Amino acid sequence: MEKTTLVLGASPNAERYSYRAVERLREHGRKVVALGARAGQIADVPILTDPSLVEKPVETVTLYLGPDNQPRFYDFILDLNPRRVVFNPGTENPAFERMLAERGIFVQRACTLVMLSAGAYDVYPQAGDALGR
Repeated sequence: MEKTTLVLGASPNAERYSYRAVERLREHGRKVVALGARAGQIADVPILTDPSLVEKPVETVTLYLGPDNQPRFYDFILDLNPRRVVFNPGTENPAFERMLAERGIFVQRACTLVMLSAGAYDVYPQAGDALGR
């Protein structure tokens, strides 16, 4: 089964890190779903604006939304039940991280772009280390 990454907070603005993450994930052969506030396109990936259009399974959710914009997506992400959620710099949210960890979802405070560049994107925390630190 193909591993899918959801980029939450995707932007059609090529200067944004979320845009670059979609590009790099595709370059690394990952199946990517982009979800953002504005419709658009990043390479061959359309930016969805309706969370109900995101199909399961999703292995990884990589966040590009600040903590203040995350609460409306809590139930959505928990319902996806991804294997992990990556909190990119500036998206750290201890309360949500605890909620995810309590559900057995790995939480990583890391930069998706750096993990891809370093060949560490597919390296997961050890079992039992749900916070990935």
